[in-house]
Amino acid sequence: MLVRVVLVLIAALLSSCVFGRSKSAPQEHLKQTNTWGYYSGPIDTRWDADGRTMTLLSELRYTDPQGVVWIAPAGSEIDGASIPRALWSFMGGPFEGKYRNASVLHDVAYDQKTRPPRETDRMFYTAMRCSGVGALEAKTMYYSLLRFGRHWRFSIKKAKPVLSDSTEALVNSQGPRATALGPEEVGAIQTWIQQNDPTLDQIEARADTKSR
Repeated sequence: MLVRVVLVLIAALLSSCVFGRSKSAPQEHLKQTNTWGYYSGPIDTRWDADGRTMTLLSELRYTDPQGVVWIAPAGSEIDGASIPRALWSFMGGPFEGKYRNASVLHDVAYDQKTRPPRETDRMFYTAMRCSGVGALEAKTMYYSLLRFGRHWRFSIKKAKPVLSDSTEALVNSQGPRATALGPEEVGAIQTWIQQNDPTLDQIEARADTKSR
């Protein structure tokens, strides 16, 4: 009798597990709980004959923490030019290791120029964190992009999404910035971040002050 009761309980538990799995949320929904957003599908690239550029063989799609979808279409040619070259030694190259997906998206977004530079650089930060890049490295990259990246003036009329008042002010403040960056300055930036652990807003404020 005891054996029969135990068997009945085991059967009930197994039935409950199977039912639970069938009712669980789809994997795509679960990914949306990631603090840094999520990627949809793997990246597939091919080095071009010149040895400097790569071509995307499949679409790379990233959804950032605000739900904005960033797409690097198949066929996009990328060369890492949106990342200051002085940072390549710091990060190990824009298409190596954990930086690769974020660098591809950043390169394509800089070519498309459909969103403000500041918004694009923030996407690069969250995409790096989503790929497993640590806070110190990602913040160093973010600050350096704000200070030395090849930004452009962004016209609100070209923007597809509706921008908030705060974003509009941020867009109008964007303009060309210096691109010269030495290794010693990368070290100084990293030291400041290590000592202060700044937020992104604080990094932006410091970069804006230094660029005036």
